[in-house]
Amino acid sequence: MSLLGGIEAGGTKFVCAVGSDSGEIAREIRIPTGAPVETMRRVAEFFCSGAMPAAIGIASFGPVELDRSAPDFGSITSTPKRDWRGFNIGGTVREWFRGPVAFETDVNAAALGEHRWGAARGLRTFLYVTVGTGIGGGAMVEGALLHGRAHPEMGHIRVPHDRARDSFAGACPYHADCLEGLASGQAIERRWGAPAEIIADDHPAWKLEADYLALACANWTYSFSPQRIILGGGVMRAHLFPLIRTRTAELLAGYMATPDIVEPALGIRAGVLGAIALASDQIRPR
Repeated sequence: MSLLGGIEAGGTKFVCAVGSDSGEIAREIRIPTGAPVETMRRVAEFFCSGAMPAAIGIASFGPVELDRSAPDFGSITSTPKRDWRGFNIGGTVREWFRGPVAFETDVNAAALGEHRWGAARGLRTFLYVTVGTGIGGGAMVEGALLHGRAHPEMGHIRVPHDRARDSFAGACPYHADCLEGLASGQAIERRWGAPAEIIADDHPAWKLEADYLALACANWTYSFSPQRIILGGGVMRAHLFPLIRTRTAELLAGYMATPDIVEPALGIRAGVLGAIALASDQIRPR
């Protein structure tokens, strides 16, 4: 069985792993996201320190260039992380790795991982959304990952912002009060003065968070008609899901059926396992 490599390139950390086509991980490392050259040097050292995989999949934070005909294919584009703007992750990996390299968004890769081994097995149309420092979404539509002109940016949809209820101006450097600007981990911390992980479950922050995410789920339901919406990321907690499901059903008002809204089965490994699934498809297309 061929070894497969996966790189989950995140804004705060890179997760690199070598595993198998069955989703089992043999070795893994977490590397803090620093300057591009130094971070990628450590990525290369990890893979070169053991048996080399037959293919590598890269699941990158973005926005990224996915058009294979573009001169900057494999690059990060308009990210708020200035040091990484214009940096070509895919090309950098190809400089030292001579096998096939696949490149995708982190959320599309996570969607693929959940489809292959997790909460979306057997489905043809679903969404995977991560709610963390930022908010991003990947989509599989009729069995294929959705790209379009670039790739979906589900975290930057506009949702109603009741300023009488929530006077916070928003945290997005591009749009202020888009979904990411109102409901991301960064927004929670700036609004309430504490990171999401230490805010108590009975704090009013969570009712507001559930309402914003339900507005998003309703919009995504109308746009994509998904069978399931998988909500992952560091902000998500178990007690949020019943609130989101109930509010989403209220917003849809019976016009459309409410999709399943569930946690990822692969947990925090959805991204890196999705990268391994990308690598698998390079040598055994499905």
